[in-house]
Amino acid sequence: MTEVKSNNGNKQRTIYICQGTGCVSGKAFEITEALKKAVAEQGLQGVNTDFTGCHGFCEQGPVAIVEPEGIFYACVTVADVPEIVDSHLRDGKPVERLFYKDPVSGEAIPHHKDIKFYNMQQRIILRNCGRLNPERIEDYMATGGYESLKKCLKEMTPEQVIEEVKRSGLRGRGGAGFPTGMKWEFLRNAVGEPKYMICNADEGDPGAFMDRSTMEGDPHTVLEGMIIAAYATGSSEGYIYIRAEYPLAVKRVRLAIQQSEEKGFLGDNIMDSDFSFQLHVKEGAGAFVCGEETALMASIEGKRGMPRSRPPFPATSGLWGKPSNINNVKSLATVPVIIARGADWYSSIGTEKSKGTCVFALTGKIANSGLIEVPMGIPLREIIYEIGGGIPGNKNFKAVQTGGPSGGCLPESYLDQSVDYESLAAAGSMMGSGGMVVLDEETCMIDIARYFLSFTQAESCGKCVPCRVGTKQMLDILERICRGEGRHEDIDLLQELGKQITAGSLCQLGQTAPNPVLTTLRYFRDEYEAHINENRCPALFCANLISFYILPDKCQGCGICLRNCPTEAIVGDKRMVHVINQEKCVKCGTCLEVCPERFSAVVKVSAEEVDVPSEPIPVTAEKPQTST
Repeated sequence: MTEVKSNNGNKQRTIYICQGTGCVSGKAFEITEALKKAVAEQGLQGVNTDFTGCHGFCEQGPVAIVEPEGIFYACVTVADVPEIVDSHLRDGKPVERLFYKDPVSGEAIPHHKDIKFYNMQQRIILRNCGRLNPERIEDYMATGGYESLKKCLKEMTPEQVIEEVKRSGLRGRGGAGFPTGMKWEFLRNAVGEPKYMICNADEGDPGAFMDRSTMEGDPHTVLEGMIIAAYATGSSEGYIYIRAEYPLAVKRVRLAIQQSEEKGFLGDNIMDSDFSFQLHVKEGAGAFVCGEETALMASIEGKRGMPRSRPPFPATSGLWGKPSNINNVKSLATVPVIIARGADWYSSIGTEKSKGTCVFALTGKIANSGLIEVPMGIPLREIIYEIGGGIPGNKNFKAVQTGGPSGGCLPESYLDQSVDYESLAAAGSMMGSGGMVVLDEETCMIDIARYFLSFTQAESCGKCVPCRVGTKQMLDILERICRGEGRHEDIDLLQELGKQITAGSLCQLGQTAPNPVLTTLRYFRDEYEAHINENRCPALFCANLISFYILPDKCQGCGICLRNCPTEAIVGDKRMVHVINQEKCVKCGTCLEVCPERFSAVVKVSAEEVDVPSEPIPVTAEKPQTST
């Protein structure tokens, strides 16, 4: 039994429910209302119910934390509410069955500060996410919110603000890694009025939710950073370009703007200064290419989101032809902390060329998926095995893909690779906006390359030939290889196409689209050769290159596989060894999934024939030895 210290029922306590999108999909709104109702019905004095934004530990959502004890409840449901209220909030006895269970030791951990997923992070951008109500500006102000803006307006010139950001070493967190302070300086020195400050919140990478969660959990830190950036660059008007697919983030950003205007942090003569700044929200329609600066500005202008050639750069001719600056959500969220704690403090974190922290959406074949923030320079191994909890199901690690759909896939030999801009680029991948997908031994690397390339190919705006035509040619080749129809010249052709697309595409979508293919060719060439030369998928994934068979010496004729087969490809009566009709089998794997573990009669093998009966035979009959 885990020993937990808990306040008695007479002391003030608050139970906070995570209401980020992940937890909301798990009925966090309903859980919050049920808690409020149960607390009221019990007549509990000194017990409050509140909500926060995303805690980051999405794998364990919906999440609830009881303060001041710091008791962490995972995977909470509406049905758990009465026990939480009666046992913990009324009687002071925490509900142990809802504690987080360590995936390695199996230990129940009651306090969030003791969970490795949290205590190995260093949160700067996400410092307030999960710790305050994102819909109350007073909560943000209680943490020192808008004090950095006040400091800038009252004590610093725009040039001093820019110099502080430059000295901090902050680089663009949208993926490019360009020095933020230098970017601001370009706009400050640009000729022309008005000047526009734009926040790029168009987060379109598959599996990415860093910017969305920041805006949902701490929208005011993004606003404060943006207002400071506008002051430093001389911008009078700004836009937050955010996906309409993020309704909760849109709602909370709009509310934050309204509250900031009411408090005098936005609008005319901010904090009784000569500085005025108007801020608008522009909802994007969900085109991945609009994450590119010039395409994003075209979209704000009401045009189709398509990149244009540069120069001219946005700092001289951007939105409506006026000087403009675009920063990512995470870049802007960092600025108030740099101003508050100083450039020297921030630059002491990270590596020589990559300062501060980075935020990743950790997904894929990982025990602890979620949102994490770690110092630059941390090894991949520490992220995956310490914070991420390793690979579930006792499977082996195979690769990690960083940088979103245009990133690269790095093998096990790179697990001790430092996570920073330069190191990842040298390995053929990139930091990107913060996606990190972990892959295990059952992953076909050619199929992964095909998946990510299919995304970027579909999202290509089609303006330039290398991206529009070249990615389609590469995708056709990958699909052919996955079908078992690869040709000997395909590997060289993929490499050549990748180089030409990288060199000739107009924007970074096209320039980086070949990365998943080029890195899998670099590190997993043997898998390509197996598909092409041996008609074999080493990961036993590609449907055309695998078969399912029922082993006669293990089948007990229970009929479970037969009843669950969606194409009726399995035949056999009760107490008969079942047989799979290979012509009708669609390789869905259902038979393997449902076969009882004690029998393990179904096997998945490469497409070669297996010596099994062609017709059902009694399970009591003498069974032939199975061979492959």
